[in-house]
Formats: sequence, C-alpha cells, structure tokens
Amino acid sequence: GVHSARQFVWWYNGHPDGRSLNLDLNSTDTAVILGQGNVALDVARILLRSTTELAKTDIASHALAALEESSIRKVYLVGRRGPVQAACTAKELREVLGIKDLFVHIKEADLHKTLADEEEMKNSRIQRRVYELLSKAATSASSHPISGQRELHFVFFRKPDRFFESDEKRGHVAGVHFEKTILKGVGSGRQIAAGTGQYEGIDCGMVLKSIGYKSVAVDGLPFDHQKGVVPNVGGRVLSDTSGDPTLLENGLYVSGWLKRGPTGIIATNLYCAEETVASISEDLEQGALASKSKFTKPGREGLLQLLDDRNVRVIQFNAWEKIDSEEKKRGILRNKPREKLTTWEELLKAAI
Repeated sequence: GVHSARQFVWWYNGHPDGRSLNLDLNSTDTAVILGQGNVALDVARILLRSTTELAKTDIASHALAALEESSIRKVYLVGRRGPVQAACTAKELREVLGIKDLFVHIKEADLHKTLADEEEMKNSRIQRRVYELLSKAATSASSHPISGQRELHFVFFRKPDRFFESDEKRGHVAGVHFEKTILKGVGSGRQIAAGTGQYEGIDCGMVLKSIGYKSVAVDGLPFDHQKGVVPNVGGRVLSDTSGDPTLLENGLYVSGWLKRGPTGIIATNLYCAEETVASISEDLEQGALASKSKFTKPGREGLLQLLDDRNVRVIQFNAWEKIDSEEKKRGILRNKPREKLTTWEELLKAAI
C-alpha cells in the first residue's frame, strides 16, 4: 500500500495511534520511499537493518515481529533534485550507509556537479559532507549485489507522477510512475526541480511518502506564508514579515519548526528551544514582560485549572517518570533499553 513515513515511524516507535497501521511487508520484496530527508533515511534503515540488531533497540515489539517476517530486500530512496540538494544530514546518511552487508547503488552520472551545485556546496558544510558520503558510497560499492544481499538504491532527479494499481490485488500499489527532472535556478543560489516530459516507472509493492512538512498559520498570529514560519528574531515573534526587530509582539514567542521550518534533527530542536528560552529569560530580566494589567496572573496553577475546567487530562512529569520506569523494567526482561507501552490504556495505567 501507500503510507506516510510519519505513520510508519509511529508504528515502529510504538506510538499508540500508529500501532494499528495495516502494513503488508510480506507480499513484496521492493519498497519505494519518496523523499531523501532524515525521516526517509530512518525508514529505509528500519526496513533494511537486520532484525537481530533491531531487537537490541527500543523498537516496538509488534513492529519487530512484523519485520522478522518481512520479504522486503530492496529499497529505493527517490528525490526530485540531485545529491547536492539531498535534504538529509551527514550523521543520518552515515548510519544507513553503514548497515552491514548492504549493497548501495548510485548512478555515477547523477553525481555530476554543475557550477550552480558548486556554489550551493560552498555555502553549506552539511551539503558538502552529504555529497562526499554519497560519492564515496558510489565509488566503493561493488557493481552488482550478491545473491540474498539487501539493496539500497538512491534515485535522483525524479518526481512522482502517479501510482500504478496492482492487477492482482485491488487497492494495492504495483509501482510508481516518475517524471525525470532537471534543476533550474530561481535566484539566491537556489535550484528547483523542473519536469522534462520524460517518464519511467519503478515496480514495487509498498510506497512510503516522506516529502516534508509544512506549518500552517494560527488564527490571529503573524505568518510568513512563503517560508511557512512565524516571523521572529531569536524566537521573539514579529508583527509582520519585514524582519524589522523593533516590531515585536510583546510576550509572544515561537520555537521548533514553526520558528525555523521543518529542518534538522532532534538536537536542532533543542538548540532552537534553548535560544527561545534565552530570549524569554532576557526579556524577564529586563522587565519587558511586566504585566500592565491590574489583575494578578495565576501562572501554572491557573493553567492547570483551565485544563481541568475543559476536561483535559494531563500527564505531569512525575507521572511520565512512572511510565519511563515501567518501560525500562519491562525492557530488562527482553535485554533491550525499554519495552514500550503501545496503548493509551497501558500508558495511563502505568502513570497512576
């Protein structure tokens, strides 16, 4: 079938809302992943890594059981642009390229760089490292896989046109039709993928879409629709998209993808949050957040009361610690870091 990478990540990470995902890993040996960002690489890694190694991680037990029976041996990671523009980071790429006994295929022609590519790489250390890793993988890999070897194919300059339905199984995917692309400059050193009118297909029995995320505007908040972010300086929300640091929405802050766009890894979000917290602390120290109201603000207790009035059940930190302890306790019995609780009922029971 065709699924989002987010659903798949929820499924193998034990998110209660992802446990029931109906994945068919047995009727095909080939999966296509649309996208080449970190999430796409994570998904490929889970599909291609040996279950003996996965069993030592905190992967959800239902996912491990399904992967142990999986027939998938070949994964295609498909991107609209070239290796210079691949949206992953070097660390994540290194992890998937380091999978034991994995055959990696990259067309040497796809690694050809234009002057525009060189210019992009000059301005980004991450892009340089990613390109270097892909180039090394292409030149060091054998020309053909050996029998039974798992395969990872990086496919560049292709954008999905449509899915093919299986003739044998109604509602099941049988392949993806792609349009070949070329890169066109759009100013400021950026290049976008443009269709060429030439097409080709890849046969597969499973498709996972990992084509990025986009933030949406919140009513009443300033929003830059072009960049998909709330305009800000260091996490301080601005009144418009001009970038003028004097036009602040006093007392309003933003963090995460809504602040900078859907980029980076978990550590990037930590740095991003720290910057916003530093801005809040600085404003508090300088008295910029002093209340002009004659009413006393209720603070945390007021928030908890509001949530209670709205019948919102809250898991506080000490309750989460009980969940954490229970998962680790169960993990010891299975020789893994933790055994995740994968239903809301189990989680709430452990939190009491």
